[in-house]
Amino acid sequence: MSVMERKQPKTAAAVDEDRLRRLIDEHIEAALEEKRKAKTPSLAIIATKGTLDMAYPPFILGSTAAALGWDVSIFFTFYGLELLKKNLDLKVSPLGNPAMPMKMPMGPDWFKNINWTIPNSVASNMPGFESAATALMEKTIETKGVATIGTLREAYLDGGGELYACQMTVDLFGFEPNEFIPEIAGWIGAASYLPKSAEADISLFV
Repeated sequence: MSVMERKQPKTAAAVDEDRLRRLIDEHIEAALEEKRKAKTPSLAIIATKGTLDMAYPPFILGSTAAALGWDVSIFFTFYGLELLKKNLDLKVSPLGNPAMPMKMPMGPDWFKNINWTIPNSVASNMPGFESAATALMEKTIETKGVATIGTLREAYLDGGGELYACQMTVDLFGFEPNEFIPEIAGWIGAASYLPKSAEADISLFV
């Protein structure tokens, strides 16, 4: 084929076909963008820990997502079930948690800003150390105006968030249903929650 033949202009049919393809592509892209904007984001959290400090991540993230209008659910398994109890008697311990800062909630600023690093070998032999650490954390939460776990849990539920309890763990530890709040959406197993987690836009394990 000569150079002149290769440079021949497109026929009207070919031009119409190209225009049609562009219009279809633009329409599909616009439809996909509209679908993305209309979709409600979703968040699924698996909560496995029942200490005071580890109760905050699932409820802060969950209540924030609920406030934003997201579809959000939390599955509580093993020690995480403590966060669903009517009586929230949560403790905190720096033992085995070197990243946790031990700070005093009272006194002058220079004193409150000190990180008290206490070796595990010392803390484990101090009677009442966990109770003292819990009391200091609770006082810090109060002083800083941070919401309690009970308040965050209520905010989460008010926002439409769902709470699921692991039935296997309930049976394993011999818990009674009346120990837990009545707002639990379902007593289910991992096989029931994992598909829900897989469909979520964001899935977290805490």
